Amino acid sequence: MIQDFADWLVYGIFGLDAGTSLGVAVNFFFYDTIKILILLFFISVLMGIINAYFPIERLRNYLVTHKMYGLQYLLASVFGAITPFCSCSSIPLFIGFVKGGIPLGVTFAFLITSPLVNEVAVAMFLGSFGLKVTLIYVISGILLGVIGGFALGKMNLSPYLSDWVRQIQANSSAQAEEWEKEHTTFLKRLPSIVRDAWKIVSGVLIYIIIGIGIGAFMHGFVPEGFFEQYMSKDNWYAVPLSVILAVPMYANAAGIVPVIEVFVAKGVPMGTAIAFMMAVVGLSLPEATLLKKVMTWRLIGIFFGTVAFFIILSGYLFNYLL
Repeated sequence: MIQDFADWLVYGIFGLDAGTSLGVAVNFFFYDTIKILILLFFISVLMGIINAYFPIERLRNYLVTHKMYGLQYLLASVFGAITPFCSCSSIPLFIGFVKGGIPLGVTFAFLITSPLVNEVAVAMFLGSFGLKVTLIYVISGILLGVIGGFALGKMNLSPYLSDWVRQIQANSSAQAEEWEKEHTTFLKRLPSIVRDAWKIVSGVLIYIIIGIGIGAFMHGFVPEGFFEQYMSKDNWYAVPLSVILAVPMYANAAGIVPVIEVFVAKGVPMGTAIAFMMAVVGLSLPEATLLKKVMTWRLIGIFFGTVAFFIILSGYLFNYLL
């Protein structure tokens, strides 16, 4: 439905050609902006309702006070794997977790895995590369979230959350406690929940527009061959270079699989190609722009650096195994 509207607006009303880079970029911009705004609003409403009747403070306290031996990271990573989101689309849910006070390491486990693994990409991997490569891809994507989330969770990064998020957390907890004491009905809570959701959307609106704008430009104007020429050489730095080159790109896992198939067919090592794919879907400039509303630049740098490090290790491991 959103795609049909974007097609009608860009190709019908604006009169742009679907076969041109400009047409593709503008269509991508409107589709992704509308999708993420709607997603962010409804997830914010949903998280507001959940927090009103089951304050996430309780879940946070449970995770903090109970020994789960790392199971919480695995659960968050698996949940990320089954949600069909790209890196930017998963951020609204990430904001909801942070708003509710879920430990940062657990939320990072979700944020890392969510764009890396989804059912469409798994089906495409099966058809293109077979069962062995697909299993390695899925298991490594989940493990990347678990290990990355665990590592980030041990760094005590909460002080590097933005003041905006801290204020939202404080207001959310105070309001939930007040409603519980007064036994406020759902219909009376709903207007406040919707207003809070809209405040979150309006607070990140400019970051969404800038982030998706960067992604749209990369999506429409950067040629595939530009990256391929640097990845095809069989040398020791091909994997880290492929990760660095991938960061400016923006696509979901399903959208990048056909590109990876072309890379492999032209001689790019499988591990290097998968590392490129993981960096495209898991690390991007649009994602960094959106995260700026939630985190300081220092925290964004730590997050990107940690995930990039593990993706590079995975790339080398894939090249060895495959």
